[in-house]
Amino acid sequence: MGVPRSLVTAYRAAHYVVFDEERPAVLHIGERCAALDELLEQENAWSAAFVTAFNPGGLPRHESENVEAFGRLCEDVNATPYAVYLGEGRDPKGEWPPEASLLVVGISRADAESLGRRFGQNAIVFVERGGAPELVLLA
Repeated sequence: MGVPRSLVTAYRAAHYVVFDEERPAVLHIGERCAALDELLEQENAWSAAFVTAFNPGGLPRHESENVEAFGRLCEDVNATPYAVYLGEGRDPKGEWPPEASLLVVGISRADAESLGRRFGQNAIVFVERGGAPELVLLA
């Protein structure tokens, strides 16, 4: 079945914002981010994934459902050895509200994909140090 083209287009255009006082970063699919590379180097990590629990399957959910799912995501990730930074996915056109997200530093691609699937996501953003963020479709 796959992810509808309109959603893939929206995911590719989104701004993936990482909240870090020293190195705030805005990730764009296909564009290398020096601030993220610095963060990965500081954390002595080679990869990271940007993941949300909002709106599983790309279907809008009530805010309370999204907040509850995000809380479960935070609990799951905080139980791992990975460094975690808060963030949010933003629509540059402002057509959909920001989605609370996490940047999980040091996670492997396979584990990041598994995490995204566990929370019903269509896609995650994965990046390796020195590379450009990549949209990874899960559905």
